[in-house]
Amino acid sequence: MNIANSPAVSAVSSAQPSDGVQLLLLRKALQSQAQTAATMLQALPQQPKLATEGSIGTHINTYA
Repeated sequence: MNIANSPAVSAVSSAQPSDGVQLLLLRKALQSQAQTAATMLQALPQQPKLATEGSIGTHINTYA
């Protein structure tokens, strides 16, 4: 993922040394978003396994 053109990254790259609090807040916000995304991905249901025997479901795994 390329974030070089992101407004947040542009703001950070042009920040003054006195903007440390804003940088810390941005870092915490990004970490919070990453944790939320990881939690959401873990909450997704697992796909059913492909059948190993019989004539149905051994070649294509389809579910609704």
